[in-house]
Amino acid sequence: MTATTTAPHVPAPRMAQPVMLVPGAMEALQALHAATAKAGLRARLSELVNLRASQLNGCGVCVEMHAAALKGMGERDERIWAVAAWREAPYFTDAERVALELTEELTRLADRPAVVSDELWERAAQHYDETQLAALTIAIAGINVWNRLNVATRQVSGSYKG
Repeated sequence: MTATTTAPHVPAPRMAQPVMLVPGAMEALQALHAATAKAGLRARLSELVNLRASQLNGCGVCVEMHAAALKGMGERDERIWAVAAWREAPYFTDAERVALELTEELTRLADRPAVVSDELWERAAQHYDETQLAALTIAIAGINVWNRLNVATRQVSGSYKG
């Protein structure tokens, strides 16, 4: 079985990726991502955030893509594997930990009564200036868009070739 063959228990995609069907959508999402990089959001941090949100949202395409991107950046396997359990893993800096926590809170909006507490925001502001924090927030929102598009249309892991 090749990486792009759908296993019998994996449903086939409902449709092509929506951004490929709506003119300008792909360019808009790519521009949003590019803007976060220009604002000073480090690529490795962006990929950690993308991986964590994708894990939470069950987006196999994005989990695979962002784990591979991290590996391509020279990231250690231990850090990639531990993103899902970052609280219990010694591999992350305080700045990365607060970014991963912010990712979880912004991804799971309905799971807690006080989304993004003042305490979390203040901790994040200790590690990121206002522009970087804005870029981080936009990056988290952006990966959630991609995850929702992929999950809603059942995009299949293994179909992405970077």
